[in-house]
Amino acid sequence: MARILVIYASLTGSTEIMAESIVEHIKDDHDVVVKTFDFDPIDAKELKNFDGILIGSYSWDDDIPFEVEGFHDDMDEVDLTGKLVGVFGSCDSYYDIYGPALDTMAIKAEKQNATVFEEKLKIELEPDPDDIKHCQRFADEFLKEIKK
Repeated sequence: MARILVIYASLTGSTEIMAESIVEHIKDDHDVVVKTFDFDPIDAKELKNFDGILIGSYSWDDDIPFEVEGFHDDMDEVDLTGKLVGVFGSCDSYYDIYGPALDTMAIKAEKQNATVFEEKLKIELEPDPDDIKHCQRFADEFLKEIKK
């Protein structure tokens, strides 16, 4: 049983829907802790207590949301060697860059020596039923990678 942290920021509720679908899909077989950047204190040093970390964020414009900035900076203090980090979130193709917050978080995790899960799960705006299934497949593949 893997210990998984799911942390996310959601502006319109779309990334929250994604996070909830992932958590519901894996919570019976794994020890899952869920936190939101908006409401829960998140100490980046806690990341060392988990086998896998899933970071969800909405993206707009060309940077990470303000709710995520402090955590992003605090990650500089954490060596994530041996940890698997995946990113997911709601994106908007209206902007010049699609899902930049996810790319930024993946780059930070990589700089901290984490293994970054290959797929960056980017869903256009609000997830539909097919997108929810994609979230569940993403979670399954993420967990398979942890078991390797």
